[in-house]
Amino acid sequence: MKTPLSWLQLTHEKARLLIALAGIGFADMLMFLQLGFQAALFESSVTLHKAFEGDIFLMSPQSDYLGFTKQFSQRRLYESLAVEQVESVIPMYFNYGSWKNPVERSTRTIFTMGFNPDKNMLDLPGIEQNIDRLKLPDYVLFDELSRAEFGPIADLLQQNQTVKTEISSRKVTVGGLFSLGASFTADGNIITSDTNFLRLFPDRQPGLIDLGIIRLKPGTNLELALVNLNNKLPQDVEIFSKAEFIQEEIAYWQNATAIGFIFTLGTGIGFIVGTVIVYQILYTDVANHLAEYATLKAMGYQDRYFIALVFQEAVILAVLGFIPGYAIATGLYALAAGATALPLAMTMNRAATVLILTIIMCCVSGSIAVRKLSAADPADIF
Repeated sequence: MKTPLSWLQLTHEKARLLIALAGIGFADMLMFLQLGFQAALFESSVTLHKAFEGDIFLMSPQSDYLGFTKQFSQRRLYESLAVEQVESVIPMYFNYGSWKNPVERSTRTIFTMGFNPDKNMLDLPGIEQNIDRLKLPDYVLFDELSRAEFGPIADLLQQNQTVKTEISSRKVTVGGLFSLGASFTADGNIITSDTNFLRLFPDRQPGLIDLGIIRLKPGTNLELALVNLNNKLPQDVEIFSKAEFIQEEIAYWQNATAIGFIFTLGTGIGFIVGTVIVYQILYTDVANHLAEYATLKAMGYQDRYFIALVFQEAVILAVLGFIPGYAIATGLYALAAGATALPLAMTMNRAATVLILTIIMCCVSGSIAVRKLSAADPADIF
């Protein structure tokens, strides 16, 4: 088999090839990081949403996202029981408390959820086993996936030690663990009963809730239930299906905050950086071999041959440069996930997306650099 001319040209100067691959790998790594953090933002922001075992959700129209909700009257939730399709409802309370590390005694803000433990609608590991402990006064469950700054709570419980601490200056006992994970809005989470929640936050009014969860009767038509609820309830509450509830949260972070834009901009910058690097390499290669291209032209080779040659080099650079970028990004994902407790991990969909972007990036560079071939006129060179 004949060795392709494009490969021979790229490997002729190995130092320049390595520099090119390093540049492409850096651009890929930048795109991987931006896309990874963006995905972690969206995933962590809706992990709790997905865990709710409800069909329909009520929120105040003034709520921005689940970590920053406005209260509304729980009467609206109980009014929904008049709708034929509704089987049961449960009110949820949210707030941020000041958690005191039981070992170091430092304080840190923690996301607190309260609900009736007799009507658990959270499908998270650890809750079902420990739900009865929430019925005890001043007992909470601690998210074992919270950041380490909250203290070695899981280790202490595994050593059969009683863990007592303070939340907003009120003494509490950790009755068990559950698994949720940190997000961009909360480094740690706890769950307690609605009664304990109101003890922790005495300024909260019992009749005002942050989220209403509705469970429909088996076999109920979801769209019909939504129509009936919208007809029944006033416009001082918003009504969402679970899919709409999740999409509403993602849309907020993607469109209403600077974070989503920043990550998208970072991906674009990585693409541009890679395009410039590859263009410089291909342009230099074309310029250095202009006399050879002119000779080939004089021998009868058409322009499409040279265009194909440059695009072959672009694709080779894309594939070879992608490999180190993928490897480094995978390691950085693991490092960042351990440091931030965010759901950062390499996925095949993201890898395929970055590979396609890399090929497009290199082909765009090749299409710009190939214009130099128009100068390869044998009459001018010889």
